[in-house]
Amino acid sequence: MNMTKPKVFISYSHSDREWVQQLAEAVVGLGLNVWFDEFNIKAGQSVNKALEKGLRESEVVAMVINSENLRRPNLFFEMGAALGMTKTIIPIVPKDIDPRKLPLLLQNIKFLIRKAPEETAKELVTAVGALLGEPA
Repeated sequence: MNMTKPKVFISYSHSDREWVQQLAEAVVGLGLNVWFDEFNIKAGQSVNKALEKGLRESEVVAMVINSENLRRPNLFFEMGAALGMTKTIIPIVPKDIDPRKLPLLLQNIKFLIRKAPEETAKELVTAVGALLGEPA
């Protein structure tokens, strides 16, 4: 039986790059495929085309939110694209953020609270497994 692992697209602000890279590595270590720009976009590639391909090939979009990217057009573009492609979105938010400051769409989705990258990765993998009906 050929079971392919679900792929998680990680959307984030570059100010969070170091934390998100640790998260991505931990998620891979826990057995999921990850689309993370640092891993998947090669020199000379169109960033926009690579992002679109990554979104299309992923089942789940993990959106790492911080106060900086809440108002950034990229967040809304990736959120809209994920919705249009009927992807499952899992927001990851800082514990000190007011949920009312999240975009309305994200206010209506149960989110994960950002912790250490390894701990957040475990929670993300568990959530993906539950959402996709697979054992965690």
